[in-house]
Amino acid sequence: MAFSDIREYLKALEAQGLMRRVTREVDHSWEVACLAKWMYQAVPADKRFGLYFEKIKGSNIPVTTAIFGATDASVAVALGCKVDEINKTIVNALRNRIKPNIVNSAPCQEVVLTGDTAKLSILPIPTWTPGKDKAPYLTAITVTRDHDTGVQNVAVYRTMVQDDNTVLINLSNGRQGTRNVKTWFDKGKKAPIAWVILTEPTIHLATVANLPYGQDEIELAGGLKGEAIDLVPCKMSDLLVPANSEIVIEGELTEGEFGDEGPFGEFAGFMGPVERKPVAHITAITHRKDAIYHGYSSQIPPSESTTIQSLMNAGVILYTLNDLLGESAVEDVYIDQNFGGSLAHAIIAMTPQFPGHGKQVGRTVADVFSVKRVTVVDPDIDIRDSFHIDWAMNSRYSPKRDTVIIDDIFMPLGMDPSVRDAYGKVSQGSKIVCDATSKFDAGSFSLPSKELMEKALVSWKECGLPELEIPKRAKLRIDKS
Repeated sequence: MAFSDIREYLKALEAQGLMRRVTREVDHSWEVACLAKWMYQAVPADKRFGLYFEKIKGSNIPVTTAIFGATDASVAVALGCKVDEINKTIVNALRNRIKPNIVNSAPCQEVVLTGDTAKLSILPIPTWTPGKDKAPYLTAITVTRDHDTGVQNVAVYRTMVQDDNTVLINLSNGRQGTRNVKTWFDKGKKAPIAWVILTEPTIHLATVANLPYGQDEIELAGGLKGEAIDLVPCKMSDLLVPANSEIVIEGELTEGEFGDEGPFGEFAGFMGPVERKPVAHITAITHRKDAIYHGYSSQIPPSESTTIQSLMNAGVILYTLNDLLGESAVEDVYIDQNFGGSLAHAIIAMTPQFPGHGKQVGRTVADVFSVKRVTVVDPDIDIRDSFHIDWAMNSRYSPKRDTVIIDDIFMPLGMDPSVRDAYGKVSQGSKIVCDATSKFDAGSFSLPSKELMEKALVSWKECGLPELEIPKRAKLRIDKS
């Protein structure tokens, strides 16, 4: 189903046991983050849930976190599909993007605060690594626009709160938001920017998809939703923001204005360094009358960010290989949830069409996307089952023959802690491609025939043994027995 706003989605999560309300008062300066960390670090992956904190100390605005990426099932609810249909849904949306609809009024502008009334302290902005982060951080959708083309970019750029009216944004070289801001500076103008806090779920998911520069993520969000996303102009600029958002913060940047941003807990699991980042000044805050606040829970894996980045970018890779590069032999893609979309482990399922085809596809993925490891396997391997992947590596992969090392890759220390050498200096990184596809027929599996194994399931029940939950890897093996 398509959710018209975040509130419908929250109801659906709660109905399926994928979100829990916390009625006890909590402190957003430390408890929100710490409780979210316990949920991700101690609750089994298939039992995790989003958190809705109803009572926040010193604020009348509730706070949510982990609602988009507690589990794969949360993402499936947001997309209106089954878990095993997530890739298919993303690819279909990329093939059928829908342009947004512009409206003149919106729920996100029921309350408009400008000037001295637009203070960030009215919002319960959490500190995400309490005791280590320098300040509270916005971890929200960030909207910028190319001055010349008018194409917007929505992405997540962490933003440090410096005071009521000033923030520092993690706009790094090469990022689309950075390029957009520069197009305004090149014209001698201030660059508009906006932060969208909690909106329709497909927008949050589209935001973390690594699309090429110049492609509008809102069109992908429309494709995921199955209908156009309503956008409304900001009050202090002509940036367009989702109309059904809970809170929108508007601001602007001036060329040459920088400040010390960080330290901040990075998605890789380590504290990032202090760096000079652009300053933005808040020009307005608009929100619903009974607004809800949200922040992504990230920092150390597993986390909300690694879950949604992994699932969304696996779909982007599959679409790129199939539709843009013509690699029809590729059947499925999965990205592990240790590092999310960046520096993660991508597993490709394909039927090689010629010798070396697996390595060729793996090399392409490593060159085009920001993953650090690529493993290519046959379609008879469950790419979401680490046990099955390891079996393929042991039975079909010969390191000398089937490995490609891509060297001299620049990666900032904050993103890839492994590039630090023994003397504490930052060195160049590298990537690895492992081709674990079959190179020859190794013979049939050492399992009884499929007919006998299925017949034995009846015997199993007659023997009074516990009910079985048959893993996909077992089904794949038995089908070939």
